[in-house]
Amino acid sequence: MENLLKDELSRRGFITGMAKSCLGVSAILGAEDLLAYEIPGKTASARHVIFLYMSGGMTHIDTFDPKPENKDVMGETTAINTSADGIQLGNWLPNTAKQMHNAALIRSLTSNQGAHQQANYLLHTSYQRRGTIKHPTLGSWVSRLSGKLNRTLPAHVRINGGSDVLGAGFLESKHGPLPLGNPSSGIQNVKAAGYLEQSLYTQRLHTAQEFNKMFLNEYSQKQVRAYTDLYNDAVKLMSSKDLEAFDLTKETEATRELYGENNFGQGCLLARRLVETGVRFVEVQLGGWDMHNGVFDGMATRGATLDQGLSALLSDLERTGKIDDTMVVVASEFGRTPEVKAGRIGRDHHPTAFSAMLAGGGIKGGTVYGKSDERAHYVEEEGSSVEDLNATIAHALGLKLEEIHYSPSGRPFKVAHDGKVLNKILV
Repeated sequence: MENLLKDELSRRGFITGMAKSCLGVSAILGAEDLLAYEIPGKTASARHVIFLYMSGGMTHIDTFDPKPENKDVMGETTAINTSADGIQLGNWLPNTAKQMHNAALIRSLTSNQGAHQQANYLLHTSYQRRGTIKHPTLGSWVSRLSGKLNRTLPAHVRINGGSDVLGAGFLESKHGPLPLGNPSSGIQNVKAAGYLEQSLYTQRLHTAQEFNKMFLNEYSQKQVRAYTDLYNDAVKLMSSKDLEAFDLTKETEATRELYGENNFGQGCLLARRLVETGVRFVEVQLGGWDMHNGVFDGMATRGATLDQGLSALLSDLERTGKIDDTMVVVASEFGRTPEVKAGRIGRDHHPTAFSAMLAGGGIKGGTVYGKSDERAHYVEEEGSSVEDLNATIAHALGLKLEEIHYSPSGRPFKVAHDGKVLNKILV
């Protein structure tokens, strides 16, 4: 931030730096506003979503859909009982098993997308990837249609993951996610240089606004306004006490250790802090699920990371009562084959049948939707799609699924495409 404010650097450099650091943020509501969220004609069951994205294709057989009667499929994985009668999980998730009374499983997801990039796009947007248009993610739709609970903080945050961020699509850029590469580092470059007095800082901001005024009046276009909004939002965030929501040092060492000393666990902890401060939609990514080789060694590590972070998050939300209005979703772009490949002891891509878990706000705990066959290869009962998963999440948030929204080119789109709500798992 210090370099951005030096005299010799241009106003454009300052704006660009702040926009990159503080994408999509705005000003603050009072606490009473945080309790008043309502969609016209329908009170929403959930106000927040924490979307835990298992990047790479999480194996459903070893996690949410074990087949204990079929040893050839299970390999080294065994099934364990949970806090919900009749529901079992893979043995790699012992702590998550204790939270199944708050959760529902979808065991009948199916997709026609078996490549990572295309399947990831479908999971996040409910649409197949096209070269002619970029679709908004579900988080961006939530930002656009539900609005902010806290105007200082972004409505949509993405934690971990690479630079290939799916975001606002054809919506205004402010609805895209604020990307955080390391949850323990918080937001970078949001403090003014120590040598800069407040009066001089204020004077420079005023000068910059005066320079911009004529241009903005002449070119009042959406992209120009969006750039200006990012600039103004960044300035507001710099002086906001809500920046503390991003500071994990405010948590005790015991709490941080409870979630796991890794980016996923700390990401789950940060997600909890953000929804408590009014952020609508937080995605936390955990990669490493592309287990073509050494699937059981992979489960011993990746499974433990997921289990610790997820169970700590659900336990914390239950303890504080925040689970009542916060939905936690665990989903992946597809599953893995029932066959354990000889030699490399791995599972390959498998979009034909896979699973997801939903817990908390709006979800009927201890329930299962759908069923795969005895090998977890095909869907046997109550087939569902990725679009149905997103429609169910959106419905619990109070979004209108049948409402048509138009892209700048005039093409019609819906929040979850043609997805159907899975009412069986909703309260």
